Amino acid sequence: MNTHGRLHVEVFIEPMFQENGFLLWGDDGPDCWILDPGLPPQPEEIVKAIGVRQLSPHSILLTHCHPDHIGGVGSLRSSFPEVKIIAPRDEEHMLENANANMSAQFGFPIVIPNADRLIGPGDALSLGELAWRVLDVAGHSPGGLAYYCPQAGVVFTGDALFAGSIGRYDFPGSSRQRLLANIQQHLLTLPDETVLYSGHGPASTIVHEREHNLTLQWELEQ
Repeated sequence: MNTHGRLHVEVFIEPMFQENGFLLWGDDGPDCWILDPGLPPQPEEIVKAIGVRQLSPHSILLTHCHPDHIGGVGSLRSSFPEVKIIAPRDEEHMLENANANMSAQFGFPIVIPNADRLIGPGDALSLGELAWRVLDVAGHSPGGLAYYCPQAGVVFTGDALFAGSIGRYDFPGSSRQRLLANIQQHLLTLPDETVLYSGHGPASTIVHEREHNLTLQWELEQ
């Protein structure tokens, strides 16, 4: 578990795609978010952690709707029927269409329930007393979002920006131009010491990626 001010973050790594799912909660109550729950056994590990920490799941929050980031939504909704599903507005069509979210192409079709709330860039969220901003990071996927909490100094970038790399842009609905523009405008402009949690790989900071991400630097120079 990592603590950033009043925010606590627990990371769960799914073995097939090495996808990071997250459990987030604050100091001010039991409400928690589940962010980008992946394929088994990750959902079961998240359920166990929620029980151990005596948390109450408020929302399942999605950065984007590729299969490795939504694979656990169905089972978690079964475990917590009252939990709300919050998804990117521009990826609504991917929730109940295994071809659109690409899970059919991988050989394990996934469909999940309709979102309780669809959100987009500029929207605001709150987890207890912690305020969050929704950022546009589309390009890896057609409507990808990042979630930024200035109070805690953290941003969850999905598959837009990684430690040392950036997201792929060769999938249906991807756009290299959009991805690079959004990284430049909405992520690299965050405060230097903002901790970056991505969909795969270790955490980093904005200043480290701005100065040392050679893949990103190469892409921006092309």
